Amino acid sequence: MQQSNTYIIVFSAVLTIILGGLLSLANQGLKPMQDKSVELDTKKKILSAVTDLKGKKGNEILDLYGETIESIVVDIHGDVVTSDKKGIAVVAENIDIAKNYKSAPEERMYPVFKYHKAGDKDAIEAYIFPIYGKGLWGPIWGFIALETDLNTIKGASFDHKTETPGLGARITTNEISNRYVGKKVFDSNGSLASIKMLKGENHPESALDEHHIDGLSGATLTGKGVNEMLESYFQHYQEYINKAKNNATQKVALLN
Repeated sequence: MQQSNTYIIVFSAVLTIILGGLLSLANQGLKPMQDKSVELDTKKKILSAVTDLKGKKGNEILDLYGETIESIVVDIHGDVVTSDKKGIAVVAENIDIAKNYKSAPEERMYPVFKYHKAGDKDAIEAYIFPIYGKGLWGPIWGFIALETDLNTIKGASFDHKTETPGLGARITTNEISNRYVGKKVFDSNGSLASIKMLKGENHPESALDEHHIDGLSGATLTGKGVNEMLESYFQHYQEYINKAKNNATQKVALLN
């Protein structure tokens, strides 16, 4: 029997409401798991810049993070920020770097993660800085760790959204990130030099000084994006780095 238009409309509306409600309930039920997955992924990437997580999973990574990472948020002037413009407390791990990137540099909040010996916040071993930029096809991002001299690269981890497999996407590999280890951010005069990936690959060792690494074959624009990302964020973090260096110098002077 043919149903009336009113019946069909009412039936469709009721069905939509029921299905929408079920999806909403399912989403709420899964949200804690989704949140923990995001938290785990973020903390894993932060730790990956300074330590090998091979063999560690789930709660082991979260526990290690809790034991070895202290986080703060600073502004472009290097001053610690504890709340946003609305007076809401800011947490470094909760800052969306991609969303933050859309704001002008002077308006952004910059997370800093201090890696220290387990249970001893004063025994800092590295400073980790999140970075974000543009590759060939889309966003690229990562974490750069500096030694306690706040100049030498201790480790790096990169990621991307749509770079070309086998070419630009190689930035996620240990082969590429390991090239940064030991390189210097500042020159002998203390000026920002950053680290630049050269165009092309398989350069002679003579071309790979403390501010240059070998490039990516067939991925010149991805390499350029990484270079620009590093230089811009080292500029944004430079005031904090300078203040941290001064604080460290003052502590040494007091001890002596």
